[in-house]
Amino acid sequence: MSDSVASASLPPNAPGENFEVRQTHPSEDYAPDPSKSLKLSPARQALVNDILDLYCCKPTVEKVKRYTPDCTYDDQFVYANDRYKMAGQWFALPKLFSLSTTNLLQIVTDEPGLIQWKYEQSWKAKYIPKVATLNALVSLSLAPDTIDSDFIQVKYHKDQANDKDYSHEGFGFSFKKWQADNVVKLMDSPEVKAFEADKGAGKEHVRTYGSGAAEGDAPTKELKP
Repeated sequence: MSDSVASASLPPNAPGENFEVRQTHPSEDYAPDPSKSLKLSPARQALVNDILDLYCCKPTVEKVKRYTPDCTYDDQFVYANDRYKMAGQWFALPKLFSLSTTNLLQIVTDEPGLIQWKYEQSWKAKYIPKVATLNALVSLSLAPDTIDSDFIQVKYHKDQANDKDYSHEGFGFSFKKWQADNVVKLMDSPEVKAFEADKGAGKEHVRTYGSGAAEGDAPTKELKP
């Protein structure tokens, strides 16, 4: 779905795969400028705060409920296509990382069906002394039937760390999907089990694009400076 606004008009029961925002950018410079960040409504800011807490190794059942059961999560390392797999990922983070901090954040898009931000995140894996810091772009496609509610939910969560989008093909994608499919099987916490029913949520075949560039249905977009 290359038209970001269109997600607000999709049927609420359409599986998360339908809500993907496809995009490439002129550069991979996602350095945020908080002074230029858009101001969100209280309900939207609360959603962003909960998602940031998940990034910062502070998962709770209520925060994971920010995703619909049939959600999709897509980043460099993970492709999870239901909330059960998402719960496995978020609750695994504190077991893998001793530190995860959002240093800077800039909201760059606030549309009916889409919130996007550029951010700087620092990560420190357990037993590894070095701290890694990266910039990336997050795109949250929102569930249409929750857009005007106090508890907004996410249908598709994409995290891009470079200018290209994801092709959903090749070995790299196979590993991303395998990782999400299997990490959750190793998680036996009651918090993850709370989402076990979601593994039967609506899904569609993974959409493949042949390329993460413009020819792969990922038009070039300019973000707000």
